[in-house]
Amino acid sequence: MVALLCVAEVLSMTGFATYPALLPTLRAEWGLNNSQAGLISGIFFAGYMAATPILVGLTDRIDTRRIYLFATLLACVGSLGFALFAQGLVSAMIFQALVGAGLAGTYMPGLRLLTEHFRGAVPSRGVAFYTATFGLGTTGSLLLAGALQPFGWQWVFLAAALGPMIAGPLVFISFPPSPPAPSGAPPGLLFDFRPVFRNRPAMGYILGYAAHCWELFGLRSWLPAFFAFSLGLSATQGGFWFGAAALAAWINLIGPAASIFGNEAAVRRGRKPVVLTVMAASGILACLVGFSAPLPIIIVFILMAIYFLLVMGDSAALTAGLVAAAEPGRKGASLALHSLMGFGAGFLAPLAFGLVLDLAGGSESVIAWGLAYASLGAWSLFGVAWMLARRRRSARVV
Repeated sequence: MVALLCVAEVLSMTGFATYPALLPTLRAEWGLNNSQAGLISGIFFAGYMAATPILVGLTDRIDTRRIYLFATLLACVGSLGFALFAQGLVSAMIFQALVGAGLAGTYMPGLRLLTEHFRGAVPSRGVAFYTATFGLGTTGSLLLAGALQPFGWQWVFLAAALGPMIAGPLVFISFPPSPPAPSGAPPGLLFDFRPVFRNRPAMGYILGYAAHCWELFGLRSWLPAFFAFSLGLSATQGGFWFGAAALAAWINLIGPAASIFGNEAAVRRGRKPVVLTVMAASGILACLVGFSAPLPIIIVFILMAIYFLLVMGDSAALTAGLVAAAEPGRKGASLALHSLMGFGAGFLAPLAFGLVLDLAGGSESVIAWGLAYASLGAWSLFGVAWMLARRRRSARVV
């Protein structure tokens, strides 16, 4: 069951990284500045945010399989529309938002299916494998884009529509109907998030996930463009296997291992210490990696790989912690808020990255890239500092 959901997740995400992989090409073809290019990346997560309260929230009320099937249709239409009708900033934003809305109805609802139909207690390891597969989906999307880019960007988006078309029926047929919502669940289509806000353990994981997503999705959205810049500085021709999109794909491929091992460490040593340590390390490295662009590409790749491993190190631990901390009957609402705040940060981070890049000197400046990556780590460092200060205040009170 876990394997089936992981396969479906990879298939549903074929359009996830298509635009970031093609960002340098489309930026040049449409005459976009870095802020506009970052806005198109970010609007994906705006679509995710808009759809999450409804699509994830409704899993407390109706059959999750139907939500999953509908969401894959949204993702398919978004990729097809981008291929056939996108001609610039506004049209690209519309179709990217649809693809993002599709992910909203597959990622967390898929996790809901896992927790509903798992026989016996749901181990954090099962959750870790599912959330870690997000990195495999990203890698598949990047490799697909890199392989088909020579045929034109339209063909890349057309191919990206096939994955969701397969994933939706696969999940719908393979799982029994979801159990009914628990009695006492709030009626209606909209969520009352106040009980989730009052759940302090759950909110700790949700806020940590928001900082994690700020760093992760800002990094993922601009990673191919950064590698293209670094390759250009050294006049290196990477080709398919070592071009900008491929280098980003290989880095994303190691993410699942980091997520799984990070969760294992959290189980053995405690979630809070592991999460705080990983966030501090990734925040510090974020302030350094952008300045590495002039170095040999192998060194740039290794530094980025280490940075990505650290960013992914707390991913599964945060989500598994939220699942464990969610109140019975409020799991859908808790997952909805988890996604809403996390992917809300994912919406803002690529835009903020592009703004810093423009304000600091543009995409041809090493200093600008360095400051843009530093902006990703700032929230992680702030979160760690806040948590440590809070612990010290609590110790004084005691």
